[in-house]
Amino acid sequence: MRIAVLSDTHANLVALEAVLERIDDLAPDALWCLGDTVGYGPEPQACADIMRERADLCLAGNHDLAVAGKISLDRFNDIARFAAEWQREHLRPETMAWLLELPCREQREDITMVHASPRSPVWEYVDGPLTAGANYTEFETPLCLVGHSHIAVGWEMYEEEGRVHVHWATQIVGQPLHFDLDHRWLFNPGSVGQPRDRDARASFALLDTEARTWTWTWHRVEYDTEFVEQAIVATGLPIWLGRRLHVGN
Repeated sequence: MRIAVLSDTHANLVALEAVLERIDDLAPDALWCLGDTVGYGPEPQACADIMRERADLCLAGNHDLAVAGKISLDRFNDIARFAAEWQREHLRPETMAWLLELPCREQREDITMVHASPRSPVWEYVDGPLTAGANYTEFETPLCLVGHSHIAVGWEMYEEEGRVHVHWATQIVGQPLHFDLDHRWLFNPGSVGQPRDRDARASFALLDTEARTWTWTWHRVEYDTEFVEQAIVATGLPIWLGRRLHVGN
């Protein structure tokens, strides 16, 4: 099975459409979303409509749940809180209900999926080998997929002599990373709508489970960040949300 995996669209319709155009060219068997379809950006309703129609599996992220009113905005910074409150006024009631119904964690055979981390599916950032290793015992499948950090990255993990070893999985855009299921792996596809790994291009990944050795391939897609910044300004959202898109930070 070939699965397109994306996360953290954050209401950036231009980036999402660019990613979906590339995904259509790849013609995968399924599309999985790891959460945060809304939050921050200027087009929450359009992005939610697309995910409802296109995604075979969609998780809830912290911004999805905050916009829908399921979790408090107290843990968000001022800009994220402002954007969430603005989006509440621009989403249809049925979309809010859909966000509330999304699961925070799913498992499909050998794959665990969460938005943030296995031990804290909504909040924890898996942003380095220490955090990755701390989650080693929090999932039982060979593969775990996470989002939330907005960073396209992966880790290989295994236990030896009572110690968990963690290694970075080399990230080369467009080149399949072959991995076996004897060890545990944790992959993040990066962010569609707000990358934070110093690469402004929208990010997603393709997981291929058809062969004996599975592959994971990161993809990056150019899109018009200037247009999105103008849309953010036009809606009255903080201009910083647009400016950060140009540098992937």
